[in-house]
Amino acid sequence: MKGHTVNIKILGIGCANCINLAAEATQAAAELGIDAEVTKVTDINVILTYDLPATPGLVIDEKVVASGKPIPTLDQVRELVRAAADPVSATA
Repeated sequence: MKGHTVNIKILGIGCANCINLAAEATQAAAELGIDAEVTKVTDINVILTYDLPATPGLVIDEKVVASGKPIPTLDQVRELVRAAADPVSATA
């Protein structure tokens, strides 16, 4: 899919939900054919720089799009990644 590289960050200390969310983000980008960089951020000092009410946090292109439980489903993550990759189509 055309567009910029989508920067996806998973904020959390490495719990099962953080791991699952990272896997969903990676899978969603791959299924959509989107160039994405998925990074796990476990440093609490970095996590605290985001306005994040709870972990895990899903940050796409430096915008917190989800946090806490329940974690977003694969379908929800897919839509968030698709919207970030092609914001014009997402609003059309």
